Amino acid sequence: MFRLKAFVLPALALAGSLVSAAQAQDAPKPVVITNVRVFDGTRVIPKGTVVFQGREIKAVGENVSMPKDAQVIDGTGQTLLPGLIDSHTHTFGQALERALVFGVTTELDMFTDPTLARQMREEQAKTGAPGRADLLSAGILATAPGGHGTEYGFAIPTLTRPEEARAWVDGRIAEGSDYIKIVLEDGSPYGRKIPTLDQPTLKALVDAAHKRQKLAVVHVSTEDAAKEAIEAGADGLAHIFTDRAPEPGLAALFKRHKAFVIPTLTVVESTTGMASGRALPDDPRLAPYLNSDEVGNLSRSFPMHDRKLDFQNALATVRQLHQAGVPVLAGTDAPNPGTTHGASIHRELELLVSAGLSPAEALTAATATPARIFGLKDRGRIAPGLRADLVLVKGDPTADITATRDIQRIWKTGHETPRPKAEPRKAPAAAPAAVPASGEVSDFEDGTLKVSTGAPWTDSTDQLAGGKSVVQKEVVAGGANGSGKSLAISGEVKQGFGFPWAGVMYLPGGPGMTPADLSRFQGFSFAARGEGAAYQFMAFAAHLGRMPVQRPFTAGPEWKRFTFSFADLGLDGTDLLGFFVGGGPALGPFRLQIDDVRLEPRGK
Repeated sequence: MFRLKAFVLPALALAGSLVSAAQAQDAPKPVVITNVRVFDGTRVIPKGTVVFQGREIKAVGENVSMPKDAQVIDGTGQTLLPGLIDSHTHTFGQALERALVFGVTTELDMFTDPTLARQMREEQAKTGAPGRADLLSAGILATAPGGHGTEYGFAIPTLTRPEEARAWVDGRIAEGSDYIKIVLEDGSPYGRKIPTLDQPTLKALVDAAHKRQKLAVVHVSTEDAAKEAIEAGADGLAHIFTDRAPEPGLAALFKRHKAFVIPTLTVVESTTGMASGRALPDDPRLAPYLNSDEVGNLSRSFPMHDRKLDFQNALATVRQLHQAGVPVLAGTDAPNPGTTHGASIHRELELLVSAGLSPAEALTAATATPARIFGLKDRGRIAPGLRADLVLVKGDPTADITATRDIQRIWKTGHETPRPKAEPRKAPAAAPAAVPASGEVSDFEDGTLKVSTGAPWTDSTDQLAGGKSVVQKEVVAGGANGSGKSLAISGEVKQGFGFPWAGVMYLPGGPGMTPADLSRFQGFSFAARGEGAAYQFMAFAAHLGRMPVQRPFTAGPEWKRFTFSFADLGLDGTDLLGFFVGGGPALGPFRLQIDDVRLEPRGK
C-alpha cells in the first residue's frame, strides 16, 4: 500500500501541474488600458488604469499594478465608458448585433416575441453572447382590446377588467418577462381615438406586477396619462409627452412615488414630424458603420396630424424632472421612424444634454442608472468584479457628449467586438413612376412579376426576424375574371418566430422600402383564391416603424375580391412602405393565388 501511495501522489501532483499549466495556457490574457480617462458610470478618473481578464474587471484606479504578460493598450487622449444600455427598444432580426456595433451592450426591450426573448436569454446564460448586445424584455405588453399594440395584427392577450390583471401578469412571468410593460394610450395626440385601459385595470396591473417583484413601466403620450400612471403606482414611464408644457407640480408627483422616466426623446421628436436621426448619417464617426436600411429609417418621421405637438414640451418636462432629482434613463424606442438600433443612443444622449443634463449625467443615464433601476448588478459601471462591457472612445464625452460616437474599441463580456463597416451606400433610386389613375398594380398577363410602379413582387418571410418559414412564387395559368394568368404563392409557415409569416411583398416606393404617398387612393385590393384557409394581409407604413398593420382573410376555391381600406387600417396613405399577402400566423403549408392587384381610387 505504501508503495502504491508513493507512486500515486507524485503522479497526481504531476497531473495537477499539467492541468494548471493547461488552464493557464487557455485562460485569456489580462488586458490593461493605461493613461485613459475613465468614466466609471458616475464619476471621472482623469488619468486611470483599468485591468480586465476574461469577462471580469479586475482593477480600476490611478495607481494599479500591471499583471505579467498583459496586453497593454495606451488610452492617451481617450475615454473608457461602461457598455451603453438602451432602456427602450423593440428587438427582432439582427437588432442586437447592430446595437453592439455602436457600443450598446444591453438593450431593455419593451415589446417583442417571448419566444425570441427566451432564446436570447438562454444564449446569454450559456455563452455570454459576445457577438451581440444582451436582451432583457417585457415580452407582451398589457393593453385593451383594439388598443395600442394590437394594431399590428399579432394575437396578444388583452384586458378589460381589474380582475384579469393577476392572471395576465402571471402569464407574462411564465413566458419569462423581466418586467411588465403597460399601455395607457388613447391616440388623441396623433389624431386618433383608440381604446385604452381604465384606471382600475391599470392600478390592478401595477399591483400585480409589484406582488411578483416586477417593475411596472407605462407607455404614455399625454401629461394626463403620465400623472394617471404615476398615481397608480407605476415605477416609471416608457416615454415623455409633447401635448403641453409640464405642470409645476409634476416633478413632485414623481418624487413622491419614487418614479423614473425613460423619455425616448429621439422617437418623441420624430412624432412631431421631425426625423430625429436625420443628421446621424452625415457624422463621419458613425457614417461608415450605418447600412442603407438604417440610413433610410433615420431620415423618416411620423406623419403630422391636425393637432400640433411641440417637442419643446418634452425637453421642458425632462428638464423639470431632472432638476428635481427624478432618475432619467436613456432609451430610443428603436426601430421606430427616425431611429435605429445602436446609433440612435448617441442622438438620445445629445438630446438629454439639450434637456439640461450635463454630459456626465447623460452618460450615467445610459449606464449606471438603468443598471440600478432594472437590477442589473453586474454591469453599468466600471468597477472590480463587474462585467467587462466596455467602450473606448476618442476624446472626452464628459465635455462633448458627441464624442461617444468616435468609438475606437468595444468589449462585450471581455471579448473585443469587431466593427465591420457597412456596405457602400447605393445612390438613391430614381423616383418611381406615378401609379396610373386607375390604380392598377399587377395583372401578371405578361407572365412576369412586373408592377406599374415601385419594385416587383419579392419574397417575404419571418427569416428576417430569425424564423424558419419558407415561400415560393410563380406566375401560373388561370386568373380572375377569366384572365390568362395569376401569381401563385405557396410555402410553409413554421414555428420559430412568435408572429410567423411567409408570402410576397409589393413595395410601391421602390427597393429599400422607400415611403410612397398613396393618399389619393382609398385602399389596396386584389382577387384571390385558395384552399379555404385563413391567410394574412399586412400594410407597412413609415410611422409604424417595422411593425405592420395586419388583417386576416379567408380565400376559398372560387375567385373573390378583397379590399382593405386605408381608413379601416388606421392609415392616411401618406407614408406607405409595402403590402404583404401570404400565409401565417397559423402554422403549416399553404397555397394561394392572387390577381388583378390594384389601389382603389377615392370616390369609387
